[in-house]
Amino acid sequence: MSAAPDIQIASEDRLRADLYNFIGLMLAAPPGQMLLDQCVGLSGDASDLGEAIGGLSRVAKATKPKTVEAEFNALFIGLGRGELLPYASYYLTGFLNEKPLAILRNDMATRGMTRAQNVYEPEDNIASLMEMMAGMIVGRFGAPATLDDQKMFFNKHIAPWAGHFFADLEAAKNSVLYASVGQVGRVFIEIEREAFRMTAG
Repeated sequence: MSAAPDIQIASEDRLRADLYNFIGLMLAAPPGQMLLDQCVGLSGDASDLGEAIGGLSRVAKATKPKTVEAEFNALFIGLGRGELLPYASYYLTGFLNEKPLAILRNDMATRGMTRAQNVYEPEDNIASLMEMMAGMIVGRFGAPATLDDQKMFFNKHIAPWAGHFFADLEAAKNSVLYASVGQVGRVFIEIEREAFRMTAG
């Protein structure tokens, strides 16, 4: 029996997927020491994204898991609710569980994406959307998505609000480490938006 052929992903696409995954991980739950150590190990060039990544690395170096857990809770959980509500529905309509979530669920179904068993958050939260983009790029839900399909998903579910969310995260009063995560996210979303704008289709 022959082995399944290896899926060839261009190195720049793998890097994009890695960054989507990384941002998703940072926003899904408070990072433990291992993820903080990975942040410390990051280095960037002189580009806007490189400088944002360098900033995140410097802040992570001075951050302890307990501190970042308190920060995460203040930002996203809070008493009743956190400082920010990281959901597409909320950013686009002012309410949770609205039409943007229904549209996303429909698009997820057509792409064979399902919610993880142990996740109870609505699927339109920013962490899930970052993971979905990463998965589409590398083919976690079947064949890797074409650039056109990635562009369609990004423009529909991420572009209309993610930049606003990341800017809010940068400026949030409880943000310390997450101000740096917000900067990385905002710059990366701008780069992706521009790159997709320049692709045909």
